[in-house]
Amino acid sequence: MSKYNKLWQYIKDNKAGDFELSFDELGQQAGVALDHSFLRYKKELPAYGFEVQKISFVNCNNKLNTYAV
Repeated sequence: MSKYNKLWQYIKDNKAGDFELSFDELGQQAGVALDHSFLRYKKELPAYGFEVQKISFVNCNNKLNTYAV
């Protein structure tokens, strides 16, 4: 079981189409702080019907862009 299962389930249950979440929102929904391991765990998201399109660290406005598979 992944430490991000709670986040993946939230995305599956509450999001549709393309959307964007801040790192704060991601951590809040995951129930754990995001760390560098998130870059590996993002590969689990397609099992929930989404894929990570882009992770941006620009201007301290960290965002995760996803799209429906």
